Amino acid sequence: MVGEIGRPHGVRGLVRLRAFTEDPAAIAAYSPLTDESGARSFALTLKGGDIAAVEGVADRDAAQRLTGTKLFVERDRLPAPAEEEFYLTDLIGLAAVTESGESLGRVRAVEDHGAGPFLIVDGAGREYLLPFTKAVVPVVDVAGGSVTVVLPGEIIVQPQAGEDAA
Repeated sequence: MVGEIGRPHGVRGLVRLRAFTEDPAAIAAYSPLTDESGARSFALTLKGGDIAAVEGVADRDAAQRLTGTKLFVERDRLPAPAEEEFYLTDLIGLAAVTESGESLGRVRAVEDHGAGPFLIVDGAGREYLLPFTKAVVPVVDVAGGSVTVVLPGEIIVQPQAGEDAA
């Protein structure tokens, strides 16, 4: 996913565009983009700032119907990540282990709801929601298939008296 179409801007079919590329203006270079299924394609022309025209969209109602559409590009069209860099999607499926080598599970998803990305790790009978920061995930080894995790103290819940430890 390289972007998302936001709300309409004006009455002539322009939209606000949320770009996830390093340089927000670079998203137009990947046109045409597709929706998640790959069934629909979108050719974008940037109009300045976060405003874009979508080819074939000429009025506010048509632009409104596109609100929330996530924009994708084929992986082979993206630049190769530099050394020590990776795409967040590359983390999905990696083993999550502690510094001592204890398995926590596998990264099921990487999500970002505005406060920064976090990893969702499915483990033996539990789920971990971990902030994706250098303090919590100090080592990412995509080639080796794992991430090293330092569990923050506030997510470790001690059982109450009389409860079984999970």
